[in-house]
Amino acid sequence: MTSEPTFDALFLVSFGGPEGQDEVMPFLENVLRGKNVPRERMLEVAEHYRHFDGVSPINAQNRELIAAIEQELKDHDIDLPVYWGNRNWHPMIPETLEKMKADGVKNSLAFFTSIFSCYSGCRQYRENIAEAQTEIGEGAPSVNKIRMAFNHPLYIEASVDRVRDAMNQITESRRDSIRFVFTAHSIPMSMAEGCKYSTQLTEACRLIMEGIGDQPWDLVYQSRSGPPMQPWLDPDVCDHLRTIKETDDVSEVVIMPVGFVSDHMEVLFDLDTEAKEVCDELGIEMARAKSVGIHPSFIKMIRELILERTTGTEKRAIGTMPANWDVCPKDCCTYDPPKRPARPRPSQS
Repeated sequence: MTSEPTFDALFLVSFGGPEGQDEVMPFLENVLRGKNVPRERMLEVAEHYRHFDGVSPINAQNRELIAAIEQELKDHDIDLPVYWGNRNWHPMIPETLEKMKADGVKNSLAFFTSIFSCYSGCRQYRENIAEAQTEIGEGAPSVNKIRMAFNHPLYIEASVDRVRDAMNQITESRRDSIRFVFTAHSIPMSMAEGCKYSTQLTEACRLIMEGIGDQPWDLVYQSRSGPPMQPWLDPDVCDHLRTIKETDDVSEVVIMPVGFVSDHMEVLFDLDTEAKEVCDELGIEMARAKSVGIHPSFIKMIRELILERTTGTEKRAIGTMPANWDVCPKDCCTYDPPKRPARPRPSQS
């Protein structure tokens, strides 16, 4: 068994988002470059950002997350500077790795703002990092991913607290009839077949509901972006709300964005706007649970995950699945995304 290197930084790796109207389209072009997503869908998503003055909340939330992690590390005498890089907008992953190199960082631990395993939430980030390291060349810092923690007891604890807070927003006399609806970002079926995304999500929801009580719950999906003919994980949250109203006459719903670490654009628009409009139309009383964000238990979990790698402390996990691996195997989260069809060349006359 090989020993871990000495780590000298924590690298927070995230998705990124625009912070002004003029950044929306360049950001979305980065997100969708090479992907088989109709331009109409890109323009539709752009309108979501326009609705919020072109500002995604994800960057501000990552700054809050970094501040909370830094304070947690300081409070426990852990000397580990925190860096931040995004896949799709500034600060970009290559920019951050260049800064880390300039600062003398050799071996970093990386925390991805994704709790569940799939290509876009794990392997693609690792590919982005590897490409940046190749560009930088000699002296590029090593990046060692912290494990996915969907079944860590502190993540479940934070999620249970968020759901309970949302329950308290429902009329007290009607709380026994709440239907709990957990949402996660949909992904193509072909991507889901190469990972344990749905299995991990189902287990996390089950563990959260163990802390809530014996009430009905569902796992659904949101925010699909592929062409209509490409199968994605379903049901869609809004379709599901209509179904449970029709079949079970549900009148109270708590929606928990379990697949999201923070309340970013998909949560604010797809749930707080679109799902809320559906619930209002159907006469369903809806409360939306916050994502874990900077919940103290979630921040403590990140510290524990760091200590697993730096000091060899016990890897904690609850439920029916073991703690996830530290080093992803070569066939982890494989996916061969369909490329956007090339535009036909104009005929020569």
